[in-house]
Amino acid sequence: MSKGKQRVFAAEFRIEVARRMLDGESATKLRDELGIKRSVLYRWRDYYRKEGAAGLSRPIGRPPGVPNPEAAKPGLSEEEALRRQIAELERKIGQQAVQLDFFKRAFKRVKESSQPNGNTGATASTRRSGQ
Repeated sequence: MSKGKQRVFAAEFRIEVARRMLDGESATKLRDELGIKRSVLYRWRDYYRKEGAAGLSRPIGRPPGVPNPEAAKPGLSEEEALRRQIAELERKIGQQAVQLDFFKRAFKRVKESSQPNGNTGATASTRRSGQ
């Protein structure tokens, strides 16, 4: 299944699927039949167990009364938001510089280890000549 627009299922459909799972049908069989992730099927089953049909009948999205995390920062001026964004970008640049340095050193080591060392490739003798 491709990542795109989120599919929305009717409450009746979700309730029926949850009932089928509680009646013993496997999540794998339902996944194959319906094309819905097993994690979603288990979530529906758990909501149905906990709250009944009402657990699967609530609207999609953030529950009422739960604030948006970004909007929950009162008094955040535009200037302060821009400063935070700059700080985050600077952290990312720093992380990339560390990674770049690591890969440069690793590449240098690989390059040095693959260069011929000037020997003919023969095994050196441990005996001195003439003995």
